[in-house]
Amino acid sequence: MLNGRNSESIANQTVAADDMPGVESRSEMIAMRDGVRLATDIFLPDSKGQFPTILYRTPYGRNQARKEEITESDDRPMAPRDLARYYCSNGYAVVFQDCRGRHDSEGEFEKYLSDGTDGFDVCEWLNHQSWSNGQICTMGLSYDAHLQAILGSQNPPGLVAQILDCGGQWNSWKAGTRYFGVFELKQVMWAMRQAVSSPEARSNPVMSSALENESIEGWFTSFPWKRGHSPLRHVPRYEDALFDQWEHGPFGPYWQMLGAWTEGWHHNYSHASCVHVAGWYDPYALNAVGNYQGLKAAGRTSQRLVLGPFTHGFRSRTWSGDVDFGPDAPIDSWAGDWLAYRLKIFDEATKGTLSDEPEIRLFIMGGGSGCKTKSGRMDHGGRWIAAESWPLPGTRPTEFFLHQCGSLNVAKPQSAPSSISYNFDPSRPVPTIGGNVASLEPFVEAGGYDQTEADFVFGASEPYLPLAARPDVLVFQTEPLDKAIEVAGEITVELTVSTDGPDTDFTAKLLDVYPPNTDYPKGYALNLSDGVVKLRYVDDETTETFRKPGEIVRAKITLPPIANKFAKGHRIRLDVASSNFPKYEVNSNTGEPEGKARCKRIAINTVYLDERRASKIILPLLG
Repeated sequence: MLNGRNSESIANQTVAADDMPGVESRSEMIAMRDGVRLATDIFLPDSKGQFPTILYRTPYGRNQARKEEITESDDRPMAPRDLARYYCSNGYAVVFQDCRGRHDSEGEFEKYLSDGTDGFDVCEWLNHQSWSNGQICTMGLSYDAHLQAILGSQNPPGLVAQILDCGGQWNSWKAGTRYFGVFELKQVMWAMRQAVSSPEARSNPVMSSALENESIEGWFTSFPWKRGHSPLRHVPRYEDALFDQWEHGPFGPYWQMLGAWTEGWHHNYSHASCVHVAGWYDPYALNAVGNYQGLKAAGRTSQRLVLGPFTHGFRSRTWSGDVDFGPDAPIDSWAGDWLAYRLKIFDEATKGTLSDEPEIRLFIMGGGSGCKTKSGRMDHGGRWIAAESWPLPGTRPTEFFLHQCGSLNVAKPQSAPSSISYNFDPSRPVPTIGGNVASLEPFVEAGGYDQTEADFVFGASEPYLPLAARPDVLVFQTEPLDKAIEVAGEITVELTVSTDGPDTDFTAKLLDVYPPNTDYPKGYALNLSDGVVKLRYVDDETTETFRKPGEIVRAKITLPPIANKFAKGHRIRLDVASSNFPKYEVNSNTGEPEGKARCKRIAINTVYLDERRASKIILPLLG
């Protein structure tokens, strides 16, 4: 359908540029099936022949330096030209492209949904080029990984390998945009940043100035927002897209469109070799595991999974947040570096080069001293392991029950009726301290932190007490462990609960509690993973079910997977609350429509803890 004539030059071809010896480069506007043209930079080895192509599609600017393209030995953001130079020198053509409606490309951009068939059309165009050998590999982080998943879902011609780095929307209702129905406020910050760099703002100084001068800190203290009366009002198309995500509550057709729901397209997905990458403190661990498992189940056997201790894209650091994982934590410790690892995967797919890469690479956190490192971070430690499948062979799902006294253990609770109630005030939510977040700066920095309020915590106030001291946080923990316990896999929390209104949320957070030492005389409560559930969706995610006051409900909370060694003397802890702000939107407790709540009410929420109405966490124990 598309061929080499469906393009238009936007820059004179440059042959063997002085700063890129051995590389030819040029820029073109490539036409899609509807006539919209996408800005594209093409880099070719300066030699005759046909080459496999590495395709990198992005909304962030095809010629912008990428902070995630760093290595342990060089932490400078890498420019696309430098990436191209590396891969061209290894026999690949490299293509960078602005996706529809972004930077120099034509058309209109709508997050996740506007790309449609563009990636497929680009693959067809590439296959008609004289320099292409018909093999296409893709790479990219975050939204660039989402674009890869959209492409793979359409089984395009020539696609042989993908590296979906911290992204690839598995099910954006369950992770990425909402978290099992609860809206993630990182979408707000992402929309604001992209509105500033949108073609509309770049061509309109007044609009650009208006966006730049909005006080996002002020707006984050002024929820709920309204259409036409938000910091995004200056770019209505971006505001509309955000509110569409906010207001589409149940899991229905909106969430099942191409771009938002790779899970529903696994049966049609390309048979390309895929590597799914995510960090324990990255918001896309569920996506990586969900796509890995779903594609395996759909018969796409060439799948790999890499899960490390890093935050969004920062895979070459030893630390995340306030916690250090040791010198072996960077992916460079076994991959050489991120450039070399991807080259190995692409060579395997395009040249048949034998690779010794296992199916699973996994970092098990923990085992460190618990003292401060020279850089001032808490030494948690950890190690990489290889495995043949996920869930890891030999894991045993083990139930730990919540008890009235605050204990957490394998003993079943007492038969006598038992429960704990607390007031959940949406005007005073539990503040987010670290965790698996992205795009929430300056409000939240991702990573591991002691769960104690401090001056850097948004929404915190003096005297900066531990979150466990709040009356709206229920704490359940084991006795100090008499031997180390390793946990690896997805965590499930099953709560028996009620509320006195039509709707509310329940959150769950898993922690590794260090005993006191000279560096941390109060101990250290390290956050590992957390999740949330909205009561209106616990019966059926496709419809809203509102509660009668006191109605007892069984609520399942899925926590993103982790792997952690709880050392001897530590405690395993579970915190239960009803808010985690600003990671998640705060439930108004009124039952008003999603994204349109105007009122707030204090809810009395109850967790039941007796044998007949037990609450528990299910941990996948190793060994």
